[in-house]
Amino acid sequence: MFDSEYRVLLIRRGQAPNQGMWSVPGGKQQANESLVEACVREIKEETGLVTEVESLIAVVERRLEGFHYVITDFLALPVSGASTRLKASTDVTEACWVGMDKIKNYRLVEGLEIILRKAHASLASSQPTYPGLLPNNRSKTDFVLTNEPGAI
Repeated sequence: MFDSEYRVLLIRRGQAPNQGMWSVPGGKQQANESLVEACVREIKEETGLVTEVESLIAVVERRLEGFHYVITDFLALPVSGASTRLKASTDVTEACWVGMDKIKNYRLVEGLEIILRKAHASLASSQPTYPGLLPNNRSKTDFVLTNEPGAI
C-alpha cells in the first residue's frame, strides 16, 4: 500500500506471528470472500483506510510457530478522495506512512523489504506502472501476467 507521495503503509504487529515487528496490513481470508476482498477488508480493519487493489505483487510461504502460511501481497492504493489518516486497530499496535529512504529504521518481517523496494521502483519511476500480475476480470478474482504495461 502506497500513498500519493510513494510512502509505504506499515503496521506493527500486536500478535503472533512476528509480534512487535513491522509488516503490511493483512490477515486471514474469510470463507465468503475473494483474496482482494480480504485484502481491502484487512487494510480497513487495521488502519481505517479505504483502498483499491491494483495488482498482485508477491506470493510468499512462511512456516512460523507451527503454522504454514501462504501470503499474497497486493499493491493497494487509497481510493481517490478518501482520507489517508491512519488509525491502528484490531491486532495492530501502530500504523504509519514511511518513505523508502527510512525503511531500514524498521524491523520488518522476513522478505518484506525487497517486495516493497521493487513495488516502489515501479510506481515511482519516470514511467510508472503497476508491478506484478494484473486483474483479468472486473471482479478481480483472476490475476495474469500481461505483456502490456499497466500504466498508471
